[in-house]
Amino acid sequence: MYQKFENKTFTADNKARAYIESKKLKTLWFNTGTLCNLTCKNCYIESSPKNDRLSYLSFDEFKMFVNESIQNEMGTEEIGFTGGEPFMNKDIFKMIKYSLDNGFKTLVLTNAMKPMMNNKNDLNKLNHLNLTIRVSIDHYNKDKHEQIRGPNSWGPMIEGLKWLSENKFNYCLATRLMWNEDEETTRRNFKKFIDQYQLTLDEENKNQLVTFAEMDEKQDTPEITTECWGILNKNPDTVMCSTSRMIVKKKGNENPSVIACTLLPYKQEFDLGNSLKESMKKIYLNHPHCSKFCVLGGSSCS
Repeated sequence: MYQKFENKTFTADNKARAYIESKKLKTLWFNTGTLCNLTCKNCYIESSPKNDRLSYLSFDEFKMFVNESIQNEMGTEEIGFTGGEPFMNKDIFKMIKYSLDNGFKTLVLTNAMKPMMNNKNDLNKLNHLNLTIRVSIDHYNKDKHEQIRGPNSWGPMIEGLKWLSENKFNYCLATRLMWNEDEETTRRNFKKFIDQYQLTLDEENKNQLVTFAEMDEKQDTPEITTECWGILNKNPDTVMCSTSRMIVKKKGNENPSVIACTLLPYKQEFDLGNSLKESMKKIYLNHPHCSKFCVLGGSSCS
């Protein structure tokens, strides 16, 4: 199980720790800031109306990294925006437009509540085949969703979802497998949800209903060794950090940082500096999320 130890290239029982070789930057993520209109239970990044531990990224900072990926021909195909709540960043529409204008598939993660709906005219102007809006929903049942997201979070989310559907956006749902339900049961019940609200989604399509393994770094999970690739019959090139990086602006820092993983913005050992090109290096799977979410859970934020 995961422990703190000095030599991170070996597991606690002295086996060679698994690592990822980064070869192509397929997905470039931007954390637009940790401020959010909600305070969700078990939020992996602790977003809230008060948490500005990751500051708002500016358009110029965003543009600098996009241009670096283009100029260095790093193979970037997709740009993703996460938070916090991306629609709380005043530069988000300029960022989305620049991404689309440069031919990137563009993904925005949102709770589809007031920050999005207060700006729906600006968003409607950017409605494009290459733009996908992914809406977070913690359960198809109102009460369970609000156990995580808080009171009065269901109605505004439904309103946002229906608006996206009525305006013919490319949109999808993302949910967490955290209720002792298997994926088949979850998808079957989401069909009822989709039918109830007349949404244009296919619950069996894994791009339209994305399911994520639940993360809790306090729970024990097996460490991933180099032997695991063969045991699990898994290719390390399918693990998220082999083809993606995330840009964050840590509060108090002059410049944004390149982070190895979207799930680990605060862990210094996953901070790879200020350059995309220099960040394409070997990544050791040194965190429970590497095991629970990516390798054993088979999940990916893209």
